This record gives sequence, C-alpha cells and structure tokens, in this order.
Amino acid sequence: MIREISERKKTKERIEILKGVAIFSESNTLILKQLAHSLTEVEIDANEEVFHKGDRLNAMYIIVAGSVVVHDDEHVFTKFGANDFFGEYSLIDSSDRSATVTAKERTHLLRLNQDDFFNIMENNVEVSKAILKALIKRLRNNNVLEERLTKNQIKIENQKKELEELNATKDKFFTIIAHDLKNPFNTVIGLTELLMERYNTYDISKIIEFITQINKFSNNAYNLLEDLLQWAKSQTGRMKVKSEKVDLFELIIENKSLFENKSIKKGIKVTTEAIPEEYALIDRNMVSAVIRNLLSNALKFTKTGGEIILRTEREGEHYNVQISDSGVGIPEESLIKIFRIDSNISTLGTDEESGTGLGLILSKDFVEKNNGTISVSSKEGVGTTFQFTVPVYND
Repeated sequence: MIREISERKKTKERIEILKGVAIFSESNTLILKQLAHSLTEVEIDANEEVFHKGDRLNAMYIIVAGSVVVHDDEHVFTKFGANDFFGEYSLIDSSDRSATVTAKERTHLLRLNQDDFFNIMENNVEVSKAILKALIKRLRNNNVLEERLTKNQIKIENQKKELEELNATKDKFFTIIAHDLKNPFNTVIGLTELLMERYNTYDISKIIEFITQINKFSNNAYNLLEDLLQWAKSQTGRMKVKSEKVDLFELIIENKSLFENKSIKKGIKVTTEAIPEEYALIDRNMVSAVIRNLLSNALKFTKTGGEIILRTEREGEHYNVQISDSGVGIPEESLIKIFRIDSNISTLGTDEESGTGLGLILSKDFVEKNNGTISVSSKEGVGTTFQFTVPVYND
C-alpha cells in the first residue's frame, strides 16, 4: 500500500513536470499519465556527458534538478537548468547528435525513449495531434523570435551605417579645416606680406593683381566658412525647417538674378522655363540655397557659349525642379558618390573656379529636410541635369 501511494505520488509529480514541456503541453491527463510511466530516471555527475556529438540517440531528456551545457568542444551554445528539456527531436529523428551535452553539476534527469514514445502514439492518435499542436505553437514562437532578431539586426545595421556616416562627417570636417580652409588663408597671408614688405617695388598693375588675388581667396574662404556654418547647424539639428507657401517661379528668378553678372561675363545663356504661381510648401531659405548651389555648379562647369535651363513641372503632389547645363559633364564613376560626404571632392571649373566641396552635400540634406528627393544625370562632354522635388502647397 505504501509502495502504491509512493508510485502514485511519483506519477503525479512527473505529470506536473510533463505539463511544463512545450511539446506535451496540449496533451490530456491520460496521455500524460502514460508518458509519466514511460520515463526513466537518470543521474549524471558533474562534468559527465549525457551524450557526445556524433552519438546516435533516440531519447529526450527533462531536467528535474541541476544543469547542463550544450557545446562543441570549448564553444558553448546554450545552458539548460531545472524544468528545461533537450533532445526532443530525437523522439522522431534518429540522426547523429550535432552537439555534446555535459552536466555542469550533479544533475537529475528524466529520459523518454523513442520506442516508448512510438508505442504511446500508436495506441492513441491524440498524442500525435497534441504534439503536432505544440510543435506548431513552438514554431510560431520561433518565427516571432526570428522576426525580433531580424528587426534587431536591421537596427544594428542602421546604427552601424549612422556611425560610419558620422565618422565620414568627422573626417570630412577635419579635411576641410586642414586643407581647404588653410590654403586660402595661407595665400592671403603670403600676398599681404609681400605687399607690406615690398609694395614700393611693385607697379600699380602688379598691386592690382595682388589685390584681385586677395579678394578671390578671401571670398573663397568666406564661402567655405558659410557652408561650414550651415553644414554644422544641419548636422547638430540646430537648423529648423520653417515650411511656408512659396512661389517657385519667383524663387528661381530671384536666384538667377544673383548670377546675372557672372553668366554675362562667362558668355553663358541662362533660360527659365517655369510658370508663375507654382506654390510649394517649403522652407524658403533652404530651397533657395539648393537652387543657388546647383546654378552656381552649372555656371562653374559650363564653357563660354554654353546654355543653362531652369525648369519646373508638376508631378502629382510634387514639383520637379530641373537645372540642366551643356557643360563638361560628370564621369560615370563619380555620379554614384556625388552626394556622399566621404568621397565628395571639389573640382575646378572651366575657368579655374574653385568650390567648397560641400554644396551638393548641403543641397541633398536641405531637399530631404523639405520632404523631397534629389538626383543627377550626366554625360561627359554633353552636360548635366540636377533635379529635385518639393511638395505642392495645397490650400
């Protein structure tokens, strides 16, 4: 009688343990009872292997007390403790084990052999249904986990990309400070020193030449500082977008007039093909800077006698602004990196005009801040077209 009570208690305890095993969680009490009777107890000492990689094993294990590690030599895959289970696929798959399981401490296990499991399934189809339901549930959980892992991986990749961009920004900044900003000041300082020390030895034409050079390099340095200031504000989030109703035609004409003297001096025809009262919802100053940068670039790389066309056209809820030139064009290998700060290099224009190397970077940033996109197409010796979109203003 005492033995019978003890057996009943042991069976009840095992049933409770089986309820915590995912693949048996959908089974009814009768099935759990049959499974409980089929379990055999196993004691494993610390550092003793439950099974070794390559062993053919036809059993699963449930940990009652203690812990084990799943590993391949020194590499540990995972660790299992009390109420965990492992080797469940061995109940239906007799292939060699892909890893070794070793006890970390003295461990008490319950073992379910494949043969006993098959016998229970043959006599009760509900076992198969219950286990199938549990496996489907587990598969869904694994899918959810995989989805989370994928999202985390995407997040990590995005953070990595942001870090690379930040590093590229830092490198570009130091390059500009070390080279582009230093050079014009060195030239200005050198010319002024010559004028101070030997002004009485130069004729008026030479002095005018020096003053012209000083003015040119001073303007270059000023423009670079201006771009650096705007870039720094953009990078640190201090440049806020103030969207308002703006007539694109007026904005284009306004910026075109700024370059009138330069276009006349260089003999370049600048034509506007835009319609008045095309209203966009934009930050006026930002988009004005984009037009100014792109028009300046077009003039810089177009030879005397060339032509530049500024046009706008509506495409759905956006205006497409195009600035096309008949200039020298851009090499194909440069097109893919033209808006990248880590590879953007300033190039001299057709009349040896210099640039800051930041204009297109700023333009891309400003367009995107105004909910638009920017792109470029070009052919060497034929010309270049920059185009960007801005949202339509709707009353």
